[in-house]
Amino acid sequence: MNSIDIVLVKPGAQKKLYGELSAFSLTAIEPPFWAALLAAVLLQKGYSVELIDAEVMNWTPAETAEKIQELNPLLVAIMVSGTNPSASTMNMSGAHSILECLNEIGPEIKTLLAGLHPSALPGQTLRDEKVDFICQGEGIKTLPSLLEALKSKTEDFKINGLWYKTEGQIVSNPRPKLVKNLDELPMPAWHLLPMKKYRAHNWHCFDDIDHRQPYGVIYTSLGCPFHCSFCCINALFGKPGIRLRSPKFVIEEIDFLVSNFGIKNIKIIDEMFAFKESHISEISSLIQERGHDLNIWAYARVNTVTPKMLNWLKIGGVNWLAYGFESASKKVLKDVSKGFDLDTVDNVVEMTRDAGIYICSNYMFGLPEDDYETMRATLDKAKEINAEWANFQATMAYPGSKLYDTAVDQRLPLPETWEGFSQYAYETLPLPTNYLSGAEVLTFRDAAFNEYYSNPDYLNMIEKKFGMYVVDHVRQMTAHQIPRRVR
Repeated sequence: MNSIDIVLVKPGAQKKLYGELSAFSLTAIEPPFWAALLAAVLLQKGYSVELIDAEVMNWTPAETAEKIQELNPLLVAIMVSGTNPSASTMNMSGAHSILECLNEIGPEIKTLLAGLHPSALPGQTLRDEKVDFICQGEGIKTLPSLLEALKSKTEDFKINGLWYKTEGQIVSNPRPKLVKNLDELPMPAWHLLPMKKYRAHNWHCFDDIDHRQPYGVIYTSLGCPFHCSFCCINALFGKPGIRLRSPKFVIEEIDFLVSNFGIKNIKIIDEMFAFKESHISEISSLIQERGHDLNIWAYARVNTVTPKMLNWLKIGGVNWLAYGFESASKKVLKDVSKGFDLDTVDNVVEMTRDAGIYICSNYMFGLPEDDYETMRATLDKAKEINAEWANFQATMAYPGSKLYDTAVDQRLPLPETWEGFSQYAYETLPLPTNYLSGAEVLTFRDAAFNEYYSNPDYLNMIEKKFGMYVVDHVRQMTAHQIPRRVR
């Protein structure tokens, strides 16, 4: 007899994925949004649910498997999903290890993998892993239907979104329709998680860097209407598009996080938050009415922000906006369908700073048309913008993206392990460009990181805005060189 219906698990492999950085608390640890949302959906339908975050608990795969066995669930669902395109595939490493351990000590427990990566490669994931089921898509409709089938002991799994094997053959079902009205969904089950253990990014808290905990995430929309060839986010949803959540439900969740966990630092996980001005103004007005003292960061896009929108964002407590500037080369951007006018970047930077908002600028080295000259131009542009924080990413062909399909078709070298898709792992292997190897791209990326954060103009700006204490923190950060397998 099973003790509970389902255990939802967020795998953890911080040391493999972040190398030495994991030991110095430089990385953030986010609450697992998708696991918490699905837990809430299942609780609402009357199922008994447990939620395990092996990452924040710092449990080994063996410890995680032992805990699952103790709970003795009918089904364990391992969520291989982060809240951005780069955070799913690399977590397959932890998911694989948990499945290996669980198959040794609790082979009778039914297992399922869900999230962005399994949605992108459902057949391959089912073939490669010792797992009973794959959930393709959000899981909001698939998981309740699967639990109902398991409880009734049927072997007929004609459930939209579900992949499984029968007599050695893979059976796939069509994707379920997306939930159109997000207001039908319950608030994520944050009460099942150790919310005070989560930690914000170091840069997010430059104003108060010693207080990065607790940390929360909220969503005000799902999906993205754009189709950049390097992005895999829509593999989870099946197609480009955006669905908005009513401000009324957003503020109720913020109220809950503030009153129950004392959360001030919040990430809005929407892929496209700065999209609709009226949506932002309504949410910001409600936050202002409550008088919440929040430190929020969110994603924005160069061609969707306006001065009025930026002012509303600041009113709502958004102190940081993350822009995908990606490259300083028009040729490089056009090749990956990044649809904004490069000439507008300086204006957007000025508007954002005029609104009193800090910038987290994102750049990519190693896009298909990149060479040393274009990457150097991108780094020079980054230093010219001199954002308060800059992420330098080596281009990865993430499963679910057009770049991945191209890499497979052209037999381009891909990482040998899933953790090789992490930006900071020893195994990291970027995609080669039309002119450079992956190793050359990675070497440039690591040198660019150090050049940017040791730049006197940057350090002087940080001292002026945040003080010498943060400057010292940045210097300590750059002192940790990342070991790499390829150079």
